Amino acid sequence: MRKGATRAGRAVKRVTSSGARRARAWTTWGGAGETGLSKAIELHFVNLAGDAAVTVALAGTVFAMPTDEARSEVARFLLLTLAPFALLAPFVGPLLDRFRHGRRWAIGTTLAVRAFLCWVLADALASDSAWLFPAALGCLVASKAYSITRSSAVPRLLPPHYTLVQANSRNAFAGVVGMAVGGGLAGALARIGPEWSLRLAFAIFVVATVLAIRLPERVDSSTGERDIDDTLPLPHGGGSGRRTLRQRVGAQVGSLPAGLRAALVSSIGTRMLVGFLTLFLTFLMRQHPLPGTSATLVLGLVLGTAGLGNAAATLLGRSLGTRRPEAIVAFALVADLVAALLTALFYSLWTLVALGLVTGLGVQLSRVGTDALVQRDVPDALRTRVFAWCETVLQMAWVAGGAIGIALPLVPELGFGVAAALLAACLLVSLRIRVAARRPAGADQA
Repeated sequence: MRKGATRAGRAVKRVTSSGARRARAWTTWGGAGETGLSKAIELHFVNLAGDAAVTVALAGTVFAMPTDEARSEVARFLLLTLAPFALLAPFVGPLLDRFRHGRRWAIGTTLAVRAFLCWVLADALASDSAWLFPAALGCLVASKAYSITRSSAVPRLLPPHYTLVQANSRNAFAGVVGMAVGGGLAGALARIGPEWSLRLAFAIFVVATVLAIRLPERVDSSTGERDIDDTLPLPHGGGSGRRTLRQRVGAQVGSLPAGLRAALVSSIGTRMLVGFLTLFLTFLMRQHPLPGTSATLVLGLVLGTAGLGNAAATLLGRSLGTRRPEAIVAFALVADLVAALLTALFYSLWTLVALGLVTGLGVQLSRVGTDALVQRDVPDALRTRVFAWCETVLQMAWVAGGAIGIALPLVPELGFGVAAALLAACLLVSLRIRVAARRPAGADQA
């Protein structure tokens, strides 16, 4: 019997070692090992494994209180924690550039904060503490902050002849695998108790913190780069050289190429739909579940198909990203609009599942197309800053969509109708930008 156990252990070890070698070869392929991009890919894998563990642990626990009370708590903490974050986020990147090792420590801080909050959450779940909601939403804030800070690191690690589309497609694929691994391990531990899934997440984020700090030093380097503000003229009457928040944001948006601005507006729509669907559907299923169908099953199917759509778009991203990226982003927004409208008109399990699939597909395709436009239309010296700034805007769009989902009455036809209207507005604004860009310069004076 001992011999059998020994053989089984050796077999598991061989399989694990073989899988680790293949994963390592995949992450370092194409020069990614020499530039350090492989370390960023591995970090993203570990980060999303931790996020998945947190999601599994909190499923059915954070929203266990009465629906009205839960919605007010979520809305309150979103406003308290994300409003200042949304205002400051566009300026975090330039601020960090003034400090050595800024980005690595900023990324590590977002992960260390999540590790601490996961430990707090584990104790809060076990003792039914009042810290449950603040800690859970703090994890959400830190996750969004991680996405923003990491976005400025990836372009600095690109190997020669590598594009942002290729790098982000590999990152996204590693993230999908990380979510599957983290979710599976957390699901097994959740049988003992949800707090054990959170303790697993704590350990994962501790590892991720170390990986973040060990990223290559070139992550902190801004050699040869310029800030977006450095290329913008001062507003009229701005002799002091200072801009207001509105002037800074407006000037930064106006300085982007028209095609990128139109794509960014479309991407805002797809990202808003993700935030809206996540929170609105969670509360809708608790208050008004579909007849004869478990609310947990519906949520699982919608989120599962969204993940499937995201994975499919990730696999397609490398080949599609450089082929008319404007059309890819526009297609993603139109598909989301049609799916949301059909869900509002013919609300059922199947339209919800279709909406989940299209939402996951659309958000990743819009990301691929936007990355390709940044790579194509933005000068090298500005590319890293523009990419990070766009990612900040898209993270705030997720927050806005989630806030709308919380604020609306739990009426499916109304909720998904509003979502469709928002997507239609984004489509119109995007089309207007494209039409204005094609208009001759003197057409307005004619």
